[in-house]
Amino acid sequence: MFYAVIMAGGSGTRLWPVSRKKRPKQSQKIVGNRTLLQKTFTRLRKAVDSKHILITTGASNLRDIKKQLPSLQRSNFSVEPERRDTGPALGLAAVTLEKRDPEAIMSCVYSDHYIIDEDEYRRIARLAESLISKKPDYTVILGINPTYPETGYGYIERARLFEKRGKSEIYYVKKFVEKPNLKTAENYLKTGRYLWNSGMFFWKVKTLLELFEKNLPDTYKRLRRIQKALGTKDQKNVLKKEYHKIKAISIDYGVVEKTKKILTIPSEFGWSDIGHWQSVKAILPCDDKDNFTKCHHVGLETDGSLIYAPRRKIVATIGLRDMIVIDTDDALLICPKNRAQDVKKLVQELEKNGKTKYL
Repeated sequence: MFYAVIMAGGSGTRLWPVSRKKRPKQSQKIVGNRTLLQKTFTRLRKAVDSKHILITTGASNLRDIKKQLPSLQRSNFSVEPERRDTGPALGLAAVTLEKRDPEAIMSCVYSDHYIIDEDEYRRIARLAESLISKKPDYTVILGINPTYPETGYGYIERARLFEKRGKSEIYYVKKFVEKPNLKTAENYLKTGRYLWNSGMFFWKVKTLLELFEKNLPDTYKRLRRIQKALGTKDQKNVLKKEYHKIKAISIDYGVVEKTKKILTIPSEFGWSDIGHWQSVKAILPCDDKDNFTKCHHVGLETDGSLIYAPRRKIVATIGLRDMIVIDTDDALLICPKNRAQDVKKLVQELEKNGKTKYL
């Protein structure tokens, strides 16, 4: 059976001051009138029974997520007692699903991804599921055909063709590469061999756990202890004790980049990782001056900018070009659009200076 695992445990620091610890980006209506998590769940619900959707999140965010998706049952959640990055989070989801269905196929979906062509996304996801059924010891990742030299994403270099199925080509993966500088990203685009790493993986649950056993044996051992306690009176205590001892590591570094049996499907369905304010602006409908405003705005010689503010406030700008202005009740962010990635550093600075009430 096929299961979708929605990753909803991120903090979204680069979308501060809208994204906060208690209400991170996936719980915010950043694009449109629904939260990013609600959009993701609705997209999946059209292809997967809600009983087969598992949301992995931290204990501190559980109540807020339940408010967003009140129809979900406790069995729809895999709850981390503390944050340990995407590797342990997916490992916990895997042992949970294996106990429920030892033959399960699971996909990794992020709650903050934006997808325009949802029908095409679902077609590609079904293709990935069929590939896993055919090659159960393989990992499949959706690669995104790049449209510009993005420096904020990791990349996949594809190798030789595995097979062509319908209008899709499937390739072996040669290697994963880190976020490049602009010149390197431009070169990647020219070669035609590189894809954006979407982070959307597909595995047989058994295979994923075998990869943990091989590459992260201590994590695997603790996940098995947790699995044994699931559904018993000891579950809460064992989960808290063992999870605390697990090393924080991403699924990419810990598992995926160490496996040789991996395929990628180059995809085009209007994908964006809503990771920072510049990426938000890129998907919003702008006016004839390339501005997007979510407020009462009056501007002179203002173009290429994103301006958010409370509805009760008017924002007036003069001579603003390619800027980000985000105003909330207790915080104001102003930065050049091309420095949007640095908002994360700003949040770290606030924490370092003890300004935690603004986080």
